[in-house]
Amino acid sequence: MTEQNLDRRGFLQTAAAGVVLGAPSFIRARNANEKLNIAIIGAGGRGAANLKGVVSENIVALCDVSSDAVATAAKVHPKARHFTDFRKLFDNSKEFDAVVVSTCEHTHAFATLAALQLNKHVYCEKPLTHNIWEARVIREAAAKTKLATQMGTQIHATDNYRRVVELIQTGAIGPVREAHVWVSRAWGLQSAEDSKKHNDIVHVTEKPTENVPVPAGLDWDLWLGPAQPRPFSAVYVPGPKWYRWWEFGNGTMSDLGSHWNDLPFWALKLKAPLTVEATGPTPHPEIAPASMQATYLFPARGDMPEVKLTWNQGTYKPTAWTEGKIPNWPSGVLFIGDKGMLLSDYGKHVLLPEKQFADFKRPEPFIAKSLGHYAEWIHACKTETPTTCNFEYAGWLTESNHLGNVAFRAGKKLEWDPVTMKAKGCPEADAFIKRTYRKGWSLV
Repeated sequence: MTEQNLDRRGFLQTAAAGVVLGAPSFIRARNANEKLNIAIIGAGGRGAANLKGVVSENIVALCDVSSDAVATAAKVHPKARHFTDFRKLFDNSKEFDAVVVSTCEHTHAFATLAALQLNKHVYCEKPLTHNIWEARVIREAAAKTKLATQMGTQIHATDNYRRVVELIQTGAIGPVREAHVWVSRAWGLQSAEDSKKHNDIVHVTEKPTENVPVPAGLDWDLWLGPAQPRPFSAVYVPGPKWYRWWEFGNGTMSDLGSHWNDLPFWALKLKAPLTVEATGPTPHPEIAPASMQATYLFPARGDMPEVKLTWNQGTYKPTAWTEGKIPNWPSGVLFIGDKGMLLSDYGKHVLLPEKQFADFKRPEPFIAKSLGHYAEWIHACKTETPTTCNFEYAGWLTESNHLGNVAFRAGKKLEWDPVTMKAKGCPEADAFIKRTYRKGWSLV
């Protein structure tokens, strides 16, 4: 069997032979001062930034479907081995302790699951996976191990988010029954005029069909991975153009939802919603929407009441924003409680009405300061201390974000069953919950 014809099941069965989940097959660093041996999967674009984040450790392998990306990274890490296909990299798994996955969204799960099954610590860029079913597979696989996992939600490590979580969870604005998230970015299907206004990546409205030469150094077949075959086009690469195409990404929702929905998810202790419904333009079969709105209803959690969370992107904004009842921040999160409101963005937050909270005494901080986004993961790899955005947490967040897109594409309000991963009475949603991989690729 050739490498190109080796499917994921056969690959993982061969690579993981003799491995017992939870029993490390590598030599762990003996103390926090020893360096990890890290393999980089995806070395260009976002991968280059993640590589810089872990540069304190030993970079022993560089893998990318672009030989130019590997060559550039190799200038800084000349001793690292070079790979184009991450499946070949895992054939040499004894050489590294941990993996950083920064491929495109549609291949995240394949590289991540292979690493978990070979007992490697994993850092995966957001969103964790391409769809709901993949998120469930990854979360459950990680739960069977003692590995350090982390999704690439850099803002999660900031002091601002921690202080907001503390305020909400100590009842500063009373029980929260409503929350709103909005982002100004509008990467997706829109008019040429709106595309310029919202700084969209590229204005293309239909799937390219013409055959054009693949750039030298790019392995297009490997870039496609599990996605269905299509001709190369510059509308997909270099990244992040692919974000807007359903075959490779999920638009603004899965990308920025990982950052902005993270705050209400953390503060309100959310997991699976009861219902999800979405509004926006008529769904396009190929391209995610530039503007849309998704409304979730989450059940009560402990002493926290049922809560409605609304996601707004592009032209959609909360009523409080459009009516001038809150500052018109370009992007933000608004918590509405029985005793007031809390407005936050990445770097600042305010209790509203401000006069009402003029003499408010904040709770003593109880969420420890992060060591730093990447440092937190590296420390966890060496000490088995869990990160705050591990795959257990990130898996639920990713599932919820994807559900917003599923509701949009299905065109119906979804009554969600998280156990069966089914939208009750809505078989149209099934195709968006789990995808069909092309021949030669299988996740489990």
